[in-house]
Formats: sequence, C-alpha cells, structure tokens
Amino acid sequence: MPAPAATRRWLARSSSSTTASVTSHRLDKLRVRTPHHQHQPHHHHHHVLALPSSSSTTTTTTARRSYVSPSANPASPAPSATLQRQVSFPGATSGSFYTESMEFARNYPTIPTYRVLDLEGNVIKPSEDPKLTKETCVKMYNCMITLNVMDLILYEAQRQGRISFYMTNYGEEATHMGTAAALTMDDVLFGQYREAGVLLYRGFTLDQFMNQCYSNDHDLGKGRQMPVHYGSRALNFQTISSPLATQIPQAAGAAYALKREKKQAVAACFFGEGAASEGDFHAALNIAATVEAPVLFFCRNNGYAISTPAKEQYRGDGIASRGHGYGMDTIRVDGNDVLAVYNATKAAREIAVKESRPVLIEALTYRISHHSTSDDSSAYRPKKEVADWMKHDSPMARFRKYIEAQGWWSDEQEQTERKNARKAVLAAFAAAEKRPKPSVSELFTDVYDKLPWHLEEQKKELDVLLQRYPDHYDTSAHAPMKQ
Repeated sequence: MPAPAATRRWLARSSSSTTASVTSHRLDKLRVRTPHHQHQPHHHHHHVLALPSSSSTTTTTTARRSYVSPSANPASPAPSATLQRQVSFPGATSGSFYTESMEFARNYPTIPTYRVLDLEGNVIKPSEDPKLTKETCVKMYNCMITLNVMDLILYEAQRQGRISFYMTNYGEEATHMGTAAALTMDDVLFGQYREAGVLLYRGFTLDQFMNQCYSNDHDLGKGRQMPVHYGSRALNFQTISSPLATQIPQAAGAAYALKREKKQAVAACFFGEGAASEGDFHAALNIAATVEAPVLFFCRNNGYAISTPAKEQYRGDGIASRGHGYGMDTIRVDGNDVLAVYNATKAAREIAVKESRPVLIEALTYRISHHSTSDDSSAYRPKKEVADWMKHDSPMARFRKYIEAQGWWSDEQEQTERKNARKAVLAAFAAAEKRPKPSVSELFTDVYDKLPWHLEEQKKELDVLLQRYPDHYDTSAHAPMKQ
C-alpha cells in the first residue's frame, strides 16, 4: 500500500540503505506539532515516523515541516490505523482525524465565567482569595471613590458647556482596579477610552486629568485630543485614539518589540466588545498568536458597545471563544468582581511573560452610565434594567463588603474619603479651568525634530497675520507664542 498522501509530516528518515531488510520497514516515532489551542508549547513533540531512505522517495521541505510527496515510495508499508485516520494536511492541527460521518459543528461548550466574590462580597472558594494587603485593597477602593466623584463633576461640567465631551466609568470600576493592581509599571498599556481608573491607580494626578479635559497649556497632549483621550509617557500609557480598535494591533506590535528586547513586560490592551467587531481585532489576535507576542488582550464586555446590544453584535460565545480560534489562552471573568479580575490579569501576565504567548481576557460587566455625553442609553435599554444592576450588582458595593469584612473599612471612612475626594477634584477642576489654552505656536511642534523650511515659512506667515489682524485672530485665551 502506498504511503499516506502529501501531508504526512516526515521529520526523520532512516539513513540505512534498502539492503537492510530489518530497518527498511521499521517505524520510528511519529513527531507532530501540538497546536497552541491544546495549551502546550509549540516545541513539544510526540512521535516521529521514519521511512527508509530511497532514491524513489521525494521529500518536500518547508520552514518547519518535511513531507513525503504522494508518489513517494509505493513499496513502503502502511502506517498504523491511527496514523491513517489522522489528518495531516499542512493547514491541519494535530488533533484532527478523518471521519466518514458528515456533521456540521454547531454546539460548543460555553466558556464559564470565573469569579471569587459572591454578590455579598464573600469569598466563595478560600483558595481563590489573592490575599491582597490592606494597603492595596484600600488604595483600590479609594481610587474607585475618586473616579466616581470625578465622573460626576466632569459629566455635569460638560452639561454646563464648560468642557466639550466626557465619558464616565460607572459600573466598570472593578475592571480598572483589578487590572491596574495586577500589572507593573514596566508594562505598556493601550487604552480605548474608558480606562481612567487604570491611569488613576498608576499615578495620573487629578490635575493631569483636568488639564487634559480642559485642553489647557498644561495638558500633556497640548490640546490636540478630545477630552478623556489621556496619555502618559511616564506611566507607560499610550495616548488614547478616537477610532475604535486601532490600539489592538498596535499593542500586538509593541508586545513583539518587548519580546525582541527580552524585557520582562507585557503590552496590555483594553477594548470593548464593540471594538472586537472591527477587523483590527482579528488581525491583531492572529499576528500576536503567530509571532507569540507577550500581549494581554482585555475585553470589557458591557453588553451594549456604543448603543448596540450584544445579541445584535455576535452569535458565538461572546468574545472569549474567539481566543480559542486564534490559538491562545483565554479566560472569561466576572468583571464586577475586582478580585477575579485581579487574579485573571496576574495569571495572564505570568503566562505572557514566562511563556511569551498572548492571552485573551473577557470581563463581563455592565455600563451603568450612558456611553458618553453624546449618548442617551434609554433609547436602547430600559431605565429599570439600569436601576436593577445598580441595586443588585455594583462592583463597588461588592468590594466594599469584602474590605469591611476584613475590618479595613467603615461608614465613617466612606464619608470622609468621599468628602476629601470631592474637595480634591473641585480644586483641580477650578485650577484647570483658569489656565490658558496652549500656545498657537504648538501647531508646529512635536512632528519634526527640527522644523523644516516650509513650516518655518508658514509659522512666520502666521505670526504676521496674527499681528496684522488681531481682531480677527484673537489669541488672548492662549498662552504666549513661543519663538
């Protein structure tokens, strides 16, 4: 019987001649690559099937695989029945076998949702409690309070016309603090636009938040971005972009760079389930998996994207199931459980760093607020639904019950912290509002190391126009021109 068709991966061949009758029909071990979706490193192998060398054998070799052509050595003995049934086309994984029954795959096991705390803040399984220190837990909860207070003040400021745009974070606080506490300052972060809490935990000050939202002369982005499009080189947080999902392939590339530089760090990328419908998402996951980049993809699935319910976005098992399709480790967590988010992020980071592989985390959560100040969520979900979520599954209430049970929090502390947070936010708010807008000369900076001649001419021309027509080009609200 002839040897199997052109897809058998022959990685070893006998060097003996056909005169050795014993070795000419000997089968060594068959060696096949284990795909990533079976959660084993790609360099682990099983058995290698060896054939005798022969002048009639034609071998095709690729970068990683060697194959015997369909016409190779018709006199060779048949492999075992198991080998005959195993699919070995170049594009197949090692877990695929032939079948004579035509069945379309439709029903798949639903990926479970990992949690640590119940709705009352009790640890369900003691071994899953990360045993965070009092200092860490109190910091996480204080940041949640500050974030809430800042959201309220800036949302109202936008309604008063004092800033142009804002996005609150109500309901998703656990996804912020759980990830922020598990990542390190060496990790490179790529946000979407609802990760203010991550920045706050890492050290972004209230003054910096306010300066950015007011686009004043102290804004790190020099007034070039919409409000809430934060960024900080010092905190390893890449500046947020308005277009959805552009940060996902960028994170895959940054992670590959970290790998080449042999840094013990990951690129952590945040996005919503709506962004996962963009082509950038699929391209990013595929390239990250194939180059084995240490990137942590964190999806905040709040069920509504900008204004589209999940049932209208996808039919599969959420976003987590897509990780399996791209051959990467995947987990789904309760995004309202800060300890579950922390555990998952910490474990995912360890996989990414130590094994140089991407990981996908889907955090199921609920956006209490409107998508932004430009949105009215009552158009696509009932107000009672929102009220019920606030009442029965608040991530802040759940975590507060946990730290109260540890003896680390009280009603008095709650009142004091909220009062202090409001005072600090209002002080930063007032200071930022009084500052001038960035200098008009900033129009020409930060693109070229040295300003080219044609931009020098344009800058001079602008200076002349501003001086000649001051009534038409009022720059009194801006910082002085820089020479």
